[in-house]
Amino acid sequence: MDRRDFSRLAGSALAAMALPTPPPGLAFVRARHAPELRVDGDRLNARLSELARFGARDAGGIDRVAFSDADLEARAWVAELMRGAGLDVSVDVAGNLWGRRPGTEPALEPLVLGSHIDSVPDGGNYDGQVGSMGAVEVAWTLADAGRATRHPVHFVIFPNEEGGKTGSRALAGKVRPEELDIVTASGFTIGDGLRRIGGDPDRLAEAARPAGSVAAFLELHVEQGAELERLGIDIGVVEGIVGIMRWNVTVDGMANHAGTTPMDQRRDAMVAAARFVDMVYTTVRSWPGTQVATVGRLVAEPGAPNVIPGRVRLSLEVRDLSMDKIQEVFRQLEGRASEIGRATGTSFSFERFYVSEAAPTAPHIRDLVEATARSLGLSARRMPSGAGHDAQSMAHVGPVGMIFVPSVGGISHAPEEFTEPQDVTNGANVLLGTLLALDEETTPA
Repeated sequence: MDRRDFSRLAGSALAAMALPTPPPGLAFVRARHAPELRVDGDRLNARLSELARFGARDAGGIDRVAFSDADLEARAWVAELMRGAGLDVSVDVAGNLWGRRPGTEPALEPLVLGSHIDSVPDGGNYDGQVGSMGAVEVAWTLADAGRATRHPVHFVIFPNEEGGKTGSRALAGKVRPEELDIVTASGFTIGDGLRRIGGDPDRLAEAARPAGSVAAFLELHVEQGAELERLGIDIGVVEGIVGIMRWNVTVDGMANHAGTTPMDQRRDAMVAAARFVDMVYTTVRSWPGTQVATVGRLVAEPGAPNVIPGRVRLSLEVRDLSMDKIQEVFRQLEGRASEIGRATGTSFSFERFYVSEAAPTAPHIRDLVEATARSLGLSARRMPSGAGHDAQSMAHVGPVGMIFVPSVGGISHAPEEFTEPQDVTNGANVLLGTLLALDEETTPA
């Protein structure tokens, strides 16, 4: 038994202890849902490897940023795969690449599967791509089996996920006009980039869909963390995608000569900032829960070695599944910053500049994901997602579910990013099984 087998055995035991009673959906996911059909794991992993050719770097990993030539070439290749599965392929005004499959009851709202294939600069070959190729493989599996579904099933590749989730946020009506002028890593603005891939930024508002227009959205994704691998768990059942708030923090003191100003007469903004950074770390760790906070940027002014810093600018980010919890954490940090200011003769000011709303997954879909995994003989664990995903946007238009598979070493957004082929196959089978369970059980509102 190797380390991975042992960790899986141990993780299965932990999962069993954590969940002595089967989830409600398990009793209703009978064998015909998931085991009846299985994806072709060899085909799926081969296509995942083939996708890695687009934007491949000699040193490993990929540069396939949104709207680049490599991104356009990869999207064209995926479109051909969709056509090969018998899907009706089109690009909407937001640049979303769709492959549509009719249902036997066309009045039902569609079930939607998908993810993204754009990367960060110097990125890896699994983030987004596992979910995208997994969705395409589900389409091929249904076509190979001649399997009809009650609902229409739509498969989607979202553009510019890494640069702001433009495609999925457009469906939620959340893209602001000024965002179209943002220059992306490709060198193109978002507006020009959308035109490159067949969208029309002048008509972007037409992409928005009302709440309830999607029966369910499912996204398969690599964990981008190490918990599943550490515990030997096959499938992560995502409870929700964390909300994020970010602030610009300014610490004002007094700049003065570093050699002639006595230590007890200084109003050193850097000292106050240093205490603030440590306070954020210790305070947030002292609370129960899964909240996290980060100071990721710090700039001292005037920034000379012989001048006491008179001003320091830094960032603060807080994440949690509860927006109320984020606000409470911030209130605590803000109050303690005032105490630091009084003790150091400095002042703190906070300017919030970014909010990403938390997106809980639908409880019913969580149950079905977990039940499907267990019906396939896979261990499962419920967990939050600390990273943002297109599912976060899709939660505005319908109930969402997310499926995680292990990331080796927890590495993400880097060439070393890797997920074992069997884990990719497992995730796609859970995606397929959950889709079929939803298709049978979801009824019109």
